[in-house]
Amino acid sequence: MIKLTDAELKVMNVLWHDGDCPATHIAETLADTTGWHANTTYTIIHKCIEKGAIERINPKFHCHALVSQEEAQADMTEDLVNKLYDGSRNSLFAALLGKDTLSDEQIARLREIVAEME
Repeated sequence: MIKLTDAELKVMNVLWHDGDCPATHIAETLADTTGWHANTTYTIIHKCIEKGAIERINPKFHCHALVSQEEAQADMTEDLVNKLYDGSRNSLFAALLGKDTLSDEQIARLREIVAEME
C-alpha cells in the first residue's frame, strides 16, 4: 500500500485526469489550481517517484502513474476504515448513511451495489 499525502494526490489527480505528461504540464496545471510554484510541484513529483507512485520517463521528464486512481481510493478507504472505525466497514457505512435521508434512487443504487458484491 502506498500512502499518498493530500499534496501528492493533487499531482496524481493531474496524471489520472490527463494521462502521461511532462512534469511541466503538472506544474502549470497545479500553479493554476493551487498557486504552487513549479519547484514545489517538482518536489512533490520526486516524492511520488520515491514512493513508487510515479515513473519518470526521459527525455523531458515525462511522468507516468504507476498507481491507478482506483487502487489509491481502495488503499485510502481501507486506511480510513482502520483508523477511524477500528476496521469495521459496518461502522463506516452507518456513519455515512446516518446523517442524511436517502432518496429512493440512492437506496436502489445501494441495493444494486450490494447485490453485485454477493
